[in-house]
Amino acid sequence: MARESWTSRVGFILAAVGSAVGLGNVWRFPWMTAEYGGSAFLVVYLCIVLLVGVPGLLAEFVIGRRAKRNPAGALARLAPGTKSWGYVGLFGVVTGLVLLSFYSVVGGWIVRYFVASFTGSYFAEPGAYFDAISFGREAAAFQIAFLALTALVVLGGVRGGIEKATKVMMPLIVVLLAVLAGWAVTQPGAGAGLSFYLDFDPTPIKRNPIDMLRAAAGQALFTLSLGVGTMITYASYLGEDNSLAFDGSTISVLNTGVGVLAGLVVFPLLFAFQGGLSDTASGGGPGALFVSVAGAFQQVPYGEIVAVGFFGAILFAALSSSISMLEIPVAYLVDEHDVSRRNATVGLTGLVLVTGAVCAFNPGIFGFVAGTLVDLMLTAGLAGFLIFTGWVLGADALAEFDSGAGGVARALGTPWLWSVRTILPLFLLVTLAVNLYAL
Repeated sequence: MARESWTSRVGFILAAVGSAVGLGNVWRFPWMTAEYGGSAFLVVYLCIVLLVGVPGLLAEFVIGRRAKRNPAGALARLAPGTKSWGYVGLFGVVTGLVLLSFYSVVGGWIVRYFVASFTGSYFAEPGAYFDAISFGREAAAFQIAFLALTALVVLGGVRGGIEKATKVMMPLIVVLLAVLAGWAVTQPGAGAGLSFYLDFDPTPIKRNPIDMLRAAAGQALFTLSLGVGTMITYASYLGEDNSLAFDGSTISVLNTGVGVLAGLVVFPLLFAFQGGLSDTASGGGPGALFVSVAGAFQQVPYGEIVAVGFFGAILFAALSSSISMLEIPVAYLVDEHDVSRRNATVGLTGLVLVTGAVCAFNPGIFGFVAGTLVDLMLTAGLAGFLIFTGWVLGADALAEFDSGAGGVARALGTPWLWSVRTILPLFLLVTLAVNLYAL
């Protein structure tokens, strides 16, 4: 069957940014920033995005555009006669399903909070409300609703579904977060939150540099959708005239900017209305951010309106990422097994309904999958993609990097390939070893 492609460069960039801009930015990023020292974590995270994330993103782009396939098919096609590389790509497909299993549960929480925001039903007792809806039958029910929304977009295909949806959602996410940030920083007491977030203090780095580096690396890979093959899949629908260096830099900047913007909403609110970080994720787990922000909405005029805007932005962000997670295995079945998009989408959604339900009913499994397992799989996946790009593709990778690039971008090709071959895989393998040792 004929393979789809993006209708425009803007469509591709917004779809890729949409994949990256998700709960990693507006849920996990503030959580990790609070846990690891505020501004110190922000600085280390930004450095890893620049030095590891951007080159890794370009490596996935090179693989995807050159092969015009999903992760498993791409590595198998570019290394004919070597089945092992196809399995590395298949590992990325499986990682996408693992990600969506826990991600859809959190997505269900957001659907629930968005609906409840119209009445403010969780304002009075935000902690008790989250405890009641976070795990169990209600969590599984709202997970189904979130997956249904995700599947509807993926069923529409690359142009009619993913591209159209992200062209609407991405501008809305930025506008909603910008409005909320502008309001949040003007609240009494917000200055302390801004100071915690933006005034650099190296003390947390000196206190535990290994944990800081490990956490920032995991967050960078998660928020840029690296190591799972999303960017391989999206780049496989891309034309040869695009400059991968320009597109990758643009996507990284936009994604990181949304994450920083989310912090400008969350931390001023936490300090203005909760007095600090006593209820953040460092003390209360994955739901503490919901509880803290809900407590803030209770104390502001027209809190229901603010809450609808906030959780509406988070819902758009969550959907833009979950769409890409489902697209990876869908593309695999369409490309490699000639399954129709409809059957692939319906079948895989049914599979995630089961694996996600396990996470929805068991907080322990949810915590392990959302934290330890995901960090391990993303780190291992990106290390494999980088080694493949640097040592298997080699000169072909450089030629693909140069295709469509201008003079300045082409000058970066050789240093990029050198880093992909040596420094970056080594960094990721050491990070993987440290994560395994910490188990």
